[in-house]
Amino acid sequence: MVFIDRADAGRQLAERLRSLRGEDVVVLGLPRGGVVVAFEVASELGVPLDVIVVRKLGVPSEPEFGFGAIGEGNARIVDDQVVRLAGLNRSQVAMVEAREREQLQRQVRWLRGGRPPLPLAGRTVIVVDDGIATGSTARAACQVARARGALRVVLAVPVASADAVASLRRDADEVVCVHIPGSLSAIGEWYDDFSQAADEDVTALLGQAADWSGRRAAAAADRREVTVNAGGVRLEGSLVIPAHATGLVVFAHGSGSGRRSPRNRFVAAALNRAGLATLLADLLTPQEELNRGNVFDVELLAARLTAITGWLRGQPATSGMPVGYFGASTGAAAALWAAAGGGSPVRAIVSRGGRPDLAGPRLSSVQAPVLLIVGEADTAVLGLNDAAQELLNCENKLAVVAGATHLFEEPGALEQVAELASDWFTGHFTVSGAATGSAA
Repeated sequence: MVFIDRADAGRQLAERLRSLRGEDVVVLGLPRGGVVVAFEVASELGVPLDVIVVRKLGVPSEPEFGFGAIGEGNARIVDDQVVRLAGLNRSQVAMVEAREREQLQRQVRWLRGGRPPLPLAGRTVIVVDDGIATGSTARAACQVARARGALRVVLAVPVASADAVASLRRDADEVVCVHIPGSLSAIGEWYDDFSQAADEDVTALLGQAADWSGRRAAAAADRREVTVNAGGVRLEGSLVIPAHATGLVVFAHGSGSGRRSPRNRFVAAALNRAGLATLLADLLTPQEELNRGNVFDVELLAARLTAITGWLRGQPATSGMPVGYFGASTGAAAALWAAAGGGSPVRAIVSRGGRPDLAGPRLSSVQAPVLLIVGEADTAVLGLNDAAQELLNCENKLAVVAGATHLFEEPGALEQVAELASDWFTGHFTVSGAATGSAA
């Protein structure tokens, strides 16, 4: 036996990765056993740990023969050559992808417990498993990590076959392996204890690592109160920029609300943990708020939102970031109005309990992908959002939160909003297009 257990294997593997200490690194563990090994690697290197969940897209008549893979954040890899050889049409590909996407989301929910994935864009990513025999899952994980924006991918395992290591060097920038035996019939042969990792142990390790990452991110985040000059009007805002932010979300508040809205601040904190910068700004001055008509003047609110976006794009700390809008109630109408037209820089929009009907004349011109989140019990607004989907020509989705009312005050409802928003923004801010290369 080479390793006592997975924890011992992780510590030995970490020794081989010491040169990466101090770099901008994220460790990703493949469930289940790979997470246990990855936990030790991340602990030894002092870097964040996350799980990487991938699902192989298998040919319907021969599921073990993969034509691609999918991952979180809408990451998708399809080998067009395999699709052609297997004689698959678009509907067959879509059917397989929809089925595997459902399974992936179910697995992600229990592993993450509602936490958003860590941002990978521009970072070195270490993909870790407890051993590799054929390498199909590891290959898909490397490709998905790259599709999510990883700058450099390192595949690290305690034990692997020589053939697998050689083939995986095409998918990873570097393959690090502690032990490469002359023959490998079973990974468990190289462990004294290779008992199955329990679900509760894996989720506990991920939760512990998330607490570390959250504390580090909070300490590293740049937080500042700002004053934006919006066409001669001075608007106050709260800007948070986490370290390694991969995008920027501007909040558009509903009637009677502002930058101190507890619900929007809750969602913004979740986005910050996902590596997204946020700006919560008042769209009206205190004097303007006294005129109730201003609160429902969607065109005015949209103009303020556009001015704020222009100001952000002129600031050194936020100038290069992709921009998204999170709108609530009438603020959602303003976000949709502001994003309409070909010149908008907005990459994604999320509406919480929104009033898209107030942006009716502009809905068909919105080009950014739109996520409409509505409470199941908010029947009037649900109907308005359902009707809005008929007018939107862009990518759009309606997400209904079970049992929730307009303000999402029910237990767990706002957490679902935050999770949905994090997934939507991170998925549309990172690279997620198809790539060639086998994921089998």
